[in-house]
Amino acid sequence: MRVDAGLSKLLGLSRTAVAAIAESGDVVIDGRPAGKSDRLVAGTWLEVTLPAPERPVEMIPVPVEGLRIIFEDDDIVVVDKPVGVAAHPSPGWTGPTVIGGLAAAGVRVSTSGAAERQGVVHRLDVGTTGVMVVAKSEYAYTVLKRAFKERTVEKIYHAVVQGLPDPSTGTIDAPIDRHPKHDYKFAVVASGKPSVTHYTVLEAFRAASLVEVKLETGRTHQIRVHFSALRHPCVGDLTYGADPVLAKRLGVTRQWLHARTLGFDHPADGRWVEFTSEYPEDLAVALEGLRAES
Repeated sequence: MRVDAGLSKLLGLSRTAVAAIAESGDVVIDGRPAGKSDRLVAGTWLEVTLPAPERPVEMIPVPVEGLRIIFEDDDIVVVDKPVGVAAHPSPGWTGPTVIGGLAAAGVRVSTSGAAERQGVVHRLDVGTTGVMVVAKSEYAYTVLKRAFKERTVEKIYHAVVQGLPDPSTGTIDAPIDRHPKHDYKFAVVASGKPSVTHYTVLEAFRAASLVEVKLETGRTHQIRVHFSALRHPCVGDLTYGADPVLAKRLGVTRQWLHARTLGFDHPADGRWVEFTSEYPEDLAVALEGLRAES
């Protein structure tokens, strides 16, 4: 394998990170510095010097415009996440976060998890809106983390995808991993992690379809990657091959994807609870535009 691909798998780093290490002369094969495109050969001596760890990301309480609390009790807080907001702080992200917004609103969350991700049991992409739960108590964090891992949580998304998926109800079962050439993207890859998406077409328009999506697994960008692989990318999702002309016509500046409903057994007493988020204005306007055209 190439140095960047092989070390990425060995060390769990991105190919971009490995390429930077190689370019700085810190990947050595049999005593000689190796480039990112050199080959890893069996029987050779490989030395890698990792860079110093980055400073921990700080969680800064900052009010988040549009972040709405749907439900709150002693164990959980359920929010309606607006577009342009990350779930938690991370390297390179300087924008608003759900955790920072909750802290600014005086909501204390669980201290479990990495410092910048305390209370976070699942995430939504920065460009994806909708319902998200955060654990407030340590017990709720443990129970919800297990529920997401064991897939007992019901996650329902609504998406507007280009064209009309055929069949109108189906399952996409295709493994996902990082894109082999573009580190910021993901793709259907034979050696990827098992990923299963169930969908039903709710409305069909001339240029696109409104689909309800139920996730069996929760891979990064799963819905976007799976529908792109079917050649029905989410409207506005230019990263995964959407038509920019259609997006511009509908006034969509991000993927038309919304976390509509989240259901799970409440950590405190096991009763089933379910929370729903209405479409934000930009997605609702685009949907009405499609209906008007059809």
